[in-house]
Amino acid sequence: MRRAERQAKSGKWVDSLRSSDVNRLWTDLHRIVSHHPLVRASRSAGLLVEEGAGAAYTDLTQELFVQLLSKNRFEHYLDTEMSDYEIECEISQIELTNLLTAELRKRHPESYRLARRISTLIQSSPNFRRFDSSGIDDEPHRRLADRVYGLSEWNDDKSRRGAHDVEQRVQIIPVRQRDTRMVGCTGDSQVVISNPDLEDLIVSVLDAVDSPVDVRTLRSLVMSRLPVMDIYLVPLDGDDSDSENSNSYEPVDKRENPEEGLVRRESEREAAGYVDQFLASLNEAVRGKVKQYNRIIGVLWYCYLSPDHSTQLEVAAALGVSDSLVSDYRRRIEQELRALSFSEVEEAKQFELALREHVKTLVFEIEEKEVAV
Repeated sequence: MRRAERQAKSGKWVDSLRSSDVNRLWTDLHRIVSHHPLVRASRSAGLLVEEGAGAAYTDLTQELFVQLLSKNRFEHYLDTEMSDYEIECEISQIELTNLLTAELRKRHPESYRLARRISTLIQSSPNFRRFDSSGIDDEPHRRLADRVYGLSEWNDDKSRRGAHDVEQRVQIIPVRQRDTRMVGCTGDSQVVISNPDLEDLIVSVLDAVDSPVDVRTLRSLVMSRLPVMDIYLVPLDGDDSDSENSNSYEPVDKRENPEEGLVRRESEREAAGYVDQFLASLNEAVRGKVKQYNRIIGVLWYCYLSPDHSTQLEVAAALGVSDSLVSDYRRRIEQELRALSFSEVEEAKQFELALREHVKTLVFEIEEKEVAV
């Protein structure tokens, strides 16, 4: 029954592939990406950068789509006559998972490797056992990260402690020293900690917290007691053994030199002149009337320069004017902006910065006067 429900919720992959419906393929891929638990975990860990809710997961969906296309997986699904449910399972559980784990290995190689070793040890060592389930019939499909483990010697009714108490108790365990022995087929990875020592550390952590914990929390607690260094060393020069034929590079000094400092100061002075010219033009646009000038300055701030990004209706309510008057002031502001001429982008940037600071001060002074009145 549950399998039938999952099949009903899967996308119409076969129809989309046969009809080459790219839009529907994209929609189904985006749905899988948005609901994948590892994607949500990656997002909370800061691996996914989003610019807004409407564009969430778009880059990852694009990467997944390109990967499936480059590997000819879409053709494979049709050639092997896979069902919609089978296609969705493979994309979600294999293709997308592999894509994400590859990114984790690339960004956090030691953390990823140690987390895998910890998971393997608690499942294989007789020192540990599950406390949330027998693992036979009553929750065999629970994700590993959510399973609860503890010491084998504990009773089944061992009470669990709160997250804050657990984190405080683990602090009594000293951080282990780093094992600098090199391992791997290329000898480019350090042991960090041997398996017997890692198992002893897991036992020590569970003894200290005196509580069964889920695998995700246990890995975090154990790794907090390890000197993990997830860093990249990118050589600037070629291989030393072939130094004659290799290119030599020098790191770029991004500090400002005297010439750049002089140019920057000149740009700031020119930008300040543009600001005075622009505000004078706005004053002329309202015929020098103080009340109207204060309003147009308010519109300039709230609609264009304020970091709050208020809507036009909100600006009208804040200034106590009509929406149509705000529209008229915006038209005048944009007309004066178009009248400005900048020869370079940097001048426009300096103008914007100087204008924001100047108008911010003006708005503050206007509001202070209104409060005083």
